[in-house]
Amino acid sequence: MLRWSRSIADRLRSRLARILREDDGSASLEFLTVGLLMLVPLIYVVVALGQIQHQALGAEAAARHVARAISLSSDAASAGSSASQVLSAVMAEYDLDASATSLSISCVPASATCPTAGATVRVSVATRVPLPFAPPVLGLDQIASVPVEASAVQRMSRFWSGG
Repeated sequence: MLRWSRSIADRLRSRLARILREDDGSASLEFLTVGLLMLVPLIYVVVALGQIQHQALGAEAAARHVARAISLSSDAASAGSSASQVLSAVMAEYDLDASATSLSISCVPASATCPTAGATVRVSVATRVPLPFAPPVLGLDQIASVPVEASAVQRMSRFWSGG
């Protein structure tokens, strides 16, 4: 009886070793496993970083062009109107969300009116980039967003007629 159980154990051991050595048909399973576990998150990260970079470039372009439009304007009234026109054009170009974008304009040295002749205008644009495929359930689309901020400075002419 003991002899018979040894032969069964030997046969089972050799069959198990042969099964473990054979890898027929496992390549497709390995590809699917690696594809699901590694490639899908990698593609998501690439898409998310692309969206964040796109919005960051849009915020930077908005700040730079608004500051330039203010510095090239002839007076304070035209500075405000040209700044709003440039901001809306850049926001349309880069698909910036108007409700998530804020604009602040300040001058150094701080004076009663901004812009003034000889001052340095600082324009800051802040926005939030929603991550792709974040569901709007329970406000997850607001939680899963990345803040992006850009600023630009432009020197006003000392001979600017608006100030």
